[in-house]
Amino acid sequence: MRLRDKLLSGPTLAFLVLVTPQCTSAFYVPGVVPTTYAPGDRVQLDVNHLTPGFTNKDSQLHSVLAYDYYHPAFHFCQPENGPEMIPGSLGSTLFGDRILTSPFELHMAQNESCKALCTSEKIIIDAESAKFVNERIAQNYNINWIIDGLPAAQVSTDAVSGVNFYSPGFALGMNDDIGESSLNNHFDILVDYHKIDDKHMRVVGILVEPYSRRDATVENGRVECGDPRTSAPLILNQDGETPVTWTYGVFWKESPTAWATRWDKYLHVFDPKIQWFSLINSAVIVVFLTGMVASILVRTLRKDIARYNRLDQINLDDLSGASALDEGVQEDSGWKLIHGDVFRTPSHPLLLSIFLGSGAQLFMMTGVTIIFALLGFLSPSNRGYLSTIMVILYTLFGGIGGYVSARVYKSFGGEAWKQNIALTPMMVPGVVFGTFFLLNLFLWAKGASGAVPFGTMLVLVSIWFLISVPLSVVGSWLGFKQPAVSPPVRTNQIPRQIPPSATYLRPIPSTLLVGILPYGAIFVELSFIMRSIWFSRFFYMFGFLFVCYGLMIITCAAVTILTVYFLLCSENYHWHWRAFFTSGASTVYVFASALLYWATRASLGGVAGNVLYLGYSALISFLFFILTGTIGFLASWAFVQKIYGSIKVD
Repeated sequence: MRLRDKLLSGPTLAFLVLVTPQCTSAFYVPGVVPTTYAPGDRVQLDVNHLTPGFTNKDSQLHSVLAYDYYHPAFHFCQPENGPEMIPGSLGSTLFGDRILTSPFELHMAQNESCKALCTSEKIIIDAESAKFVNERIAQNYNINWIIDGLPAAQVSTDAVSGVNFYSPGFALGMNDDIGESSLNNHFDILVDYHKIDDKHMRVVGILVEPYSRRDATVENGRVECGDPRTSAPLILNQDGETPVTWTYGVFWKESPTAWATRWDKYLHVFDPKIQWFSLINSAVIVVFLTGMVASILVRTLRKDIARYNRLDQINLDDLSGASALDEGVQEDSGWKLIHGDVFRTPSHPLLLSIFLGSGAQLFMMTGVTIIFALLGFLSPSNRGYLSTIMVILYTLFGGIGGYVSARVYKSFGGEAWKQNIALTPMMVPGVVFGTFFLLNLFLWAKGASGAVPFGTMLVLVSIWFLISVPLSVVGSWLGFKQPAVSPPVRTNQIPRQIPPSATYLRPIPSTLLVGILPYGAIFVELSFIMRSIWFSRFFYMFGFLFVCYGLMIITCAAVTILTVYFLLCSENYHWHWRAFFTSGASTVYVFASALLYWATRASLGGVAGNVLYLGYSALISFLFFILTGTIGFLASWAFVQKIYGSIKVD
C-alpha cells in the first residue's frame, strides 16, 4: 500500500480501525524526508548495541542484557579517529540504543567483493575475551547495524506460516550440533536501492549474510576474504590467543520497492490467527459481561428500585400485621438496607486517592500513545519515539493525576490535603524510578549498554520535578477548588454490622476469580509486547492493541460493577478497595504469566539476568495494577452513585 493510499478521510479511517486493525499499523511519520544519493555517494553505516535473539532451533530467552558494539571483548574495528556517538532520542537511550559511527565504507551502486577492516593493526582476541564472545554466541546474540535509517537484517522464516521476512539484526556467530561456537568475521552486505533516475537513488532494504572464515587474511596490503566453500570456521581459543581478520563485501541490487513502503518487509505479523482468535475471544467475553450488566441494570435494578420506591410511599400506619403488604416490607433487604453506610469513607482514603490519580494519569498516557501510534505518528524509522512520547505524555498528564486525586480525596472527606498534593506526584513515580534505578545498578555492574547514563538519569529527574510535579500541584489545587462529589443519600452516624459473606464473595476468591477476565482480554497482545521488548523486535500491531485496550476497559468496568453489585446485595458496604482490587487483580495473572515464561522459556543464568527479568516484570505488573484498578473503581463509583440516586430514602 502506497503512502498516498493511506491518506483517508476521517470516517473511512475510523471504519478501517475497527474492522481491519492490522492494516492501520503501517503509517509513516508525517514530515520524514527520504535521503537521495547519486552514484558513488558515501552511504553511512552506523552500528548499534548487540542484543539477545532467537533462532528457529532455539527460541528460548538466554539473556536480557545488551552490550555496546565497541565493547573491548568483541575487538570490532573502530574508525581511524575513534567512533562518534550519533545523537538519539530520550526513549532510544532508555531502551539501550548506543548508535556510533563505523569504519565501513559503502558507496551507492558500487560493489565491493572483498574489503578488510583494521588494515593497520593485527587483531588478537585473548582467552578471556574469547570466553566472553563464545558465551554471547551461545546465547544467540545479534549484531545490529543501521544504514539510512533501516536496520541491517537477515532473512528469517516464520515457523508457523512459512513466510520469509526481514528480521532486524544478524548473528554474531554460529552454534553447531556439538555445542561449539564459531565467530562470524566476514559480512556480505546486500543493499537494495530504488532508482528514481540515473542520478537519484534511495536505499530501500538491507540484508547481511555473515560468515565464519578462518583463512581470511591481510598481508602486504592484499586482502583475502577466504573461500566460502572451503574455508574452515573461525573458532576462538579460550586457552590462548586467536588472530582475527574482519572483512566485508558490499553488493547493490536495484529494487522496485518504493521508499514509502520499504518498512513493509520488516514488519512481519507473527501468528495472525492467534491475534484474531484473541480478538474474537475478548469480544465474546465483553458481549457476555455487558449483557449481564445490562440484565442487572435493566431488569433486576429496575425491579428493586420500583419496589423500594413503592414501599416508601406506603403509609405503614394503615397496614395490619397480617396484610400481604407486610410481606413486601419484609422483602426490603439487600443493597437498599445499607444506603446509610455505602458512602462511608473507606479505610486509607489518602492512599486510595493517590492510586486513583496515578491510574488516571496512566490511563490517559496509554490511550493517547496508542492513538498516536495507530494514526502513524510513531514510525519505527524514528528509534525510541514511542517511549519518548510515553514519557512526555505521562509528564504532561500530571495535572490530570493531581486533579483526580484531589477531587476523590475531597469527596472522601479527607483533611490531609497537603499530604495529598505532595504524595500524588511522588509516590507511584517514586516507586517506579526507585525500582528502575536499582535495576540499572545491575546493568552498570555488568557493563551492559542498557545501563542508563547518569546524565540521562538527571534529565528524567529534572522532567519529573520541574514539569510533572508542578503540573500535578496545579491539578490538585484545581481539584480541591471544585465541590466534592456529593453522595445521593445521607450517611448514618453508627456503622451497620456486616453479615458473614458467602465464600465466593470473600476478598481473595472473588478478586482472583474475576481478575482473570480483564487479563483474558489483553494477554495475547501483552505477550507479543513482552517478547518484542526482550528480543528487541518491532511491535507495530497498534490496531489490534487499540481494540484490545478498549475491550479491556469495558471488561474491567463490567466485572467490577457485577462484583460490587453482589457485594452490596450481601449487605457489605466496604466496596471501595474491593472495586480497586477486583479489576486490579488481573495483574496477578500478568506476573504469573511472566513467571511461567521465566520458568519454561528462559534460561538466563547468573543473578543479574534473573533479577532484571523479574524486576522489570514486577514493575510492569505494578503499573498494570494501578491502571486496571483505577478503571474498575471509577466505573463502580459511577454505578453506586447512579443506583442510590434512583431510590427514595426518608
